[in-house]
Amino acid sequence: MFVVWLTGPSGAGKTTLANALAKRLKELGHEVEILDGDGIRSKLYPDLGFSKEEREMHNKVVIEMAKLLAKNDVSTIVSIISPFKSTRDYARKEIDNFIEVYLKCSKEELIKRDPKGLYAKALKGEIKDLTGYDGTYEEPENPEVLLETDKLSVDEEVSILLKYLEDRGFIKSKLLKD
Repeated sequence: MFVVWLTGPSGAGKTTLANALAKRLKELGHEVEILDGDGIRSKLYPDLGFSKEEREMHNKVVIEMAKLLAKNDVSTIVSIISPFKSTRDYARKEIDNFIEVYLKCSKEELIKRDPKGLYAKALKGEIKDLTGYDGTYEEPENPEVLLETDKLSVDEEVSILLKYLEDRGFIKSKLLKD
């Protein structure tokens, strides 16, 4: 099994892509789980802050969950900002068949999308250190897949990822026939 690790700032399209990719993989007969960083945070520890240490702890919980799912033959899609290279490197070391997918998006498009209203608050000075605006996000240097989400449709992103998975033998080519 494999773990597709979707990383990028808030509003880059991680959750949207995770849902679309999971739907397509399920149609192809795969057992799939999505680990959404926001969902896990809100359910397990809603009072957790966003300091570097708290983000790293949250990411390590998600890494362990993804590792266990993959070991039990569940294709796993992780949708999480994971702003620090060291955390993503740790995930790569811990998880077999780790596929880092960087969802790159211009700041202008992130501000335009603003699904949670965070950029509007950052622009007004109501929040500081927003990842993707004025906060730290260490861009992946060599992700397995780079998707420029302000230039691609979700269907195009899913097709690129399915081809990547097929080319590496994670899914069978006969399953990709429409």
